[in-house]
Amino acid sequence: MGTIRVCKDPTKPSITPVTTSTARNETINGSHQFKISGYSLSKGMGIGKYIASDTFIVGGYAWAVYFYPDGKSAEDNAAYVSLFIALASEGTDVRALFELTLLDQSGKERHKVHTHFGRTLESGPYALKYRGSMWGYKRFFKRTLLETSDYLKDDCLSVSCCVGVVKSYTEGPKTYSIPVPPSDIGKQFGKLLEGGRFTDVNFEVDGERFAAHKLVLATRSPVFKAQLFGPLKDQNTQCIKVEDMEVPVFKALLHFIYWDALPDMEDLVDLSPKWASTLMAQHLLAAADRYALERLKLLCEAKLCEDVAINTVATTLALAEQHHCSQLKAVCLKFIASPENLKGR
Repeated sequence: MGTIRVCKDPTKPSITPVTTSTARNETINGSHQFKISGYSLSKGMGIGKYIASDTFIVGGYAWAVYFYPDGKSAEDNAAYVSLFIALASEGTDVRALFELTLLDQSGKERHKVHTHFGRTLESGPYALKYRGSMWGYKRFFKRTLLETSDYLKDDCLSVSCCVGVVKSYTEGPKTYSIPVPPSDIGKQFGKLLEGGRFTDVNFEVDGERFAAHKLVLATRSPVFKAQLFGPLKDQNTQCIKVEDMEVPVFKALLHFIYWDALPDMEDLVDLSPKWASTLMAQHLLAAADRYALERLKLLCEAKLCEDVAINTVATTLALAEQHHCSQLKAVCLKFIASPENLKGR
């Protein structure tokens, strides 16, 4: 029997797998505001003498702002103030973008800005070779003009500095595709509460009992931790009475502790949807403050900020004052101050 041989057609190119990779360049940005108070007292320090800001970290490197009230170098004849950003930590060939802004303190927003950001750079980002390398301006501002400008107020200058450290990395093709579901730990703990298994503490609220788990409560709330495990812990965990709280509010509190989310307010209160939401948020904010549940307190504060109305603003303002909710208080006061909101009262 003969042998069959398969020959490649020399006129057709062979097909080989194609792989890809992408080189990415991006900036890690950070900013710092530097105030120079008592500017007039800094004059006369001498050419090359500076006032430095505190160091701040951007892109893994330390940076500082240097202000020279009598100029950085002698050739400027001390007629200008100088302003620089300096690398304040060890680094080699650190590439970065910079922005220096002398803030207009008159409210007219006429700031003096020198920036790399948002414009085409002919030679690319600035490279700093070693600790102490600087970028900035020897002749940043003529002193005589500065001292009669809106940049100087109450003998104080304010400088804003932004640094964007350039990072480069290469991405290759992924060799896997593993779908990772979102976290459902709240759902798991919620089922633990709903199932009622392994409970070891009971609460009585307005004649109704609720079973729960000491460790979960203590982990979520420092107040429950002290009540259940502290030196002055409640001895009778078979039935701990909760005073001054209504049943729907305690239900919502437990729901958040286990689920880490707000429950459906309409299911808990027999009112119209709008008033149920506001009323529950008011009571729940007080309960959250009582048990030091800061995230729940902020959720309630945000909810109440959205729902300020003529019928609820007085109660909400009193709650904001009592429980130290500064943003909610500000929203209520602004609402009250608006003439349109008080029409028909």
